[in-house]
Amino acid sequence: MSLAIDFLGHAALRIELDGTSLLTDPAIRSRIGPLRRAAPEPSPDRLAGVGAVVISHLHWDHLDLPSLQRLPAGVPIVVPTGAGAWLRAQGFPDVRELSAGGSLTVGAVRIEAVQAAHSGFRPPRGPTAPALGYLLSGRHRTVFFAGDTDLFDEMTTIGRAHDLDVALIPVWGWGPTLGRGRHLDPVSAATAVARLRPRLAVPIHWGTYWPHALGRVRPALLVEPPAAFAEAVADAAPAVRVRVTEVGSAVDLTGLPDEPGAE
Repeated sequence: MSLAIDFLGHAALRIELDGTSLLTDPAIRSRIGPLRRAAPEPSPDRLAGVGAVVISHLHWDHLDLPSLQRLPAGVPIVVPTGAGAWLRAQGFPDVRELSAGGSLTVGAVRIEAVQAAHSGFRPPRGPTAPALGYLLSGRHRTVFFAGDTDLFDEMTTIGRAHDLDVALIPVWGWGPTLGRGRHLDPVSAATAVARLRPRLAVPIHWGTYWPHALGRVRPALLVEPPAAFAEAVADAAPAVRVRVTEVGSAVDLTGLPDEPGAE
């Protein structure tokens, strides 16, 4: 199969598509500011050979500079337009900017940026760049990576315009509440799936980080959101299969139709 997806945790996934390896939003350290990782860090071999990194937005749990520094020097990093100069100033030489509707190609994969409904400001002093999602398309497979977002009307357009094999959908966050800003919870994430109409939906952005000062307040939220999402999808989009994947595990892609020419 030309597609493999490794859920490294939070919004970090390694996506192998037609021989090209992409890494999304790599927050992979044991601690990011006040957040502690509740799952083991990915081993270095799971980061080797990455062809490009795609960053959905500039929040600390999606663009973590020390995590990026663990990657091979010079790996291309795709960011929202407006973030390029800032990231180059941090020592990353190959930064490529996209706006919603723009695209570029890395290896065999076309990376197309789409909108997201989420804040793009990096606290405490910026910069600001629009939050994005990404369509990752190979010869016969297309993966939608939502990054972090709330519902938006154009999800329906994306679903109609693209034959999505897999949608990677945020269903929670990094604490006992979703906090301020625009996010998907398990029920609204199921509505997103109904609009996008992928063959498989994978819940992400859950169960990985937790505020250290809060200890394990409401620890069930480290495991409950993806199960609640699966139940909500069964009602909102029963034709879509949900693949709840433990942090640090490969996504089960069983059920995707064969590719043309596959034996």
